[in-house]
Amino acid sequence: MATHGQSGGAGYVGRMGWDADILIAGGGLNGPALALALAQGGFRVTVVDARPAPARAEAGFDGRAYALAIASVRLLTAIGVWPRVADKAQPMLKIKASDGRAGDGAAPFFLHFDAAEIEEGPMGQMLEDRHLYAAFLAAMPGLLVGCDGRGSGVAARAGIRRVGWGYGQTALVTAIRHERDHQGIAQQFFMPAGPLAILPLKGGHHSSIVWSETDETAAAIQALPDAAYLAALRPRFGDFLGEIALAGERFTYPLSLSLAERFVGPRVALVGDAAHGVHPIAGQGLNLGLRDVAALAEVLILARRRGEEPGSPTALEDYQRWRRFDATALALGMDGVNRLFSSDNPILRLGRDLGMGVVNALPSVRRGFMRQAAGLTGELPKLLTGRQV
Repeated sequence: MATHGQSGGAGYVGRMGWDADILIAGGGLNGPALALALAQGGFRVTVVDARPAPARAEAGFDGRAYALAIASVRLLTAIGVWPRVADKAQPMLKIKASDGRAGDGAAPFFLHFDAAEIEEGPMGQMLEDRHLYAAFLAAMPGLLVGCDGRGSGVAARAGIRRVGWGYGQTALVTAIRHERDHQGIAQQFFMPAGPLAILPLKGGHHSSIVWSETDETAAAIQALPDAAYLAALRPRFGDFLGEIALAGERFTYPLSLSLAERFVGPRVALVGDAAHGVHPIAGQGLNLGLRDVAALAEVLILARRRGEEPGSPTALEDYQRWRRFDATALALGMDGVNRLFSSDNPILRLGRDLGMGVVNALPSVRRGFMRQAAGLTGELPKLLTGRQV
């Protein structure tokens, strides 16, 4: 982390040189978000990424999308990004979860969350990757923080080790066009091999799917031609949205848990997947990274106002204390949920269905789950409440 310069600003470079207070390695989504937040606090920031900056922003529709929690939308609003994409987002008005088996359709819903039960409006927003990435590029005019993913080179060079394991699952991701309007409802089917998430996109008749299968099955399905791929999906997807068809490219992502043993090192901080890679079962990956962004930005900006260097051990330890427990607890919680629900054991199925049925029947508990998923609980950094630091 360089510690010179005064005026605020954020820039994006490939392999060029830089003159900045803070260098961010990794230009996905968390990196630019942090850059914009720090620039508002007066830092000069450079984001470095090996990929050409416009590549993802110029991509056509492919169905890759994020479920942004309420707190994440507030952060994006505070750093000036949300107004650029708000008209492209699909509000999530309801979330339904159920057990399921291929060919049997979904069981009766054991969890049903409705945005009408909380005061903040929609529980979140679905937004395509291409739109969010383009908005970050447009918002940037013109410490070393590692935002460079689960295989973080920043972490490795700082001597920060990782713990984790693979799930033996691969996520198949694509876009589906369907006959009936999704009505802003996100669906989660817990199948024996892994969850199938059906996430509503803007316009009513397209959804992004995240379909988890065993590694072997996923590889076989991905290798199929489109017609056979769709034939494999149909019995899992069901007919609640009428006829379905593929509407985008097909992607696969191996699923694993990866946790950094520390989130900080000498003049280094880790953010997002560089700190914690989680199972996508609840769509919390990007939201968890944006919580890191909000906390680190606040810690560094306040340290600057106290006259401290941004790389001071005190500031970095404040960040680690704020984020490490929360991120680790959520990552391990998602690990437990995946293990519990990726099973066809009839005793486990009965127990989890009864347990979730009890949660669904208790309004106060159900609202608590909703607020937690929306990122509205705990000690929130200012950016997650929509306020600048």
